[in-house]
Amino acid sequence: MHDSREEALERFRLLHNTASLRAGWLEKRLRFQENLLPLIETRMDAVAGSQGVKARAVIATAFACLDAASMTGVANDGTGEIMDLYDECLAAVRG
Repeated sequence: MHDSREEALERFRLLHNTASLRAGWLEKRLRFQENLLPLIETRMDAVAGSQGVKARAVIATAFACLDAASMTGVANDGTGEIMDLYDECLAAVRG
């Protein structure tokens, strides 16, 4: 996806610091989340009628953790691995 860590950091900085790019990214992500919904619903062990809300919560949480990890990476000038930050975010949500 990126040629180097520096390139990735610069792209994330641009994305997080440019309102129009951030808005476009959010819109694209929301469409992606809707496309993922049926796939996640079929894999969840949920009571009929509540699958949609649970699946939406899981998807939204995963993406929120990705946002938090990437924003933390940008704030820390690329220090640390994005996947380690993502794992920390998920652990925080899980309690």
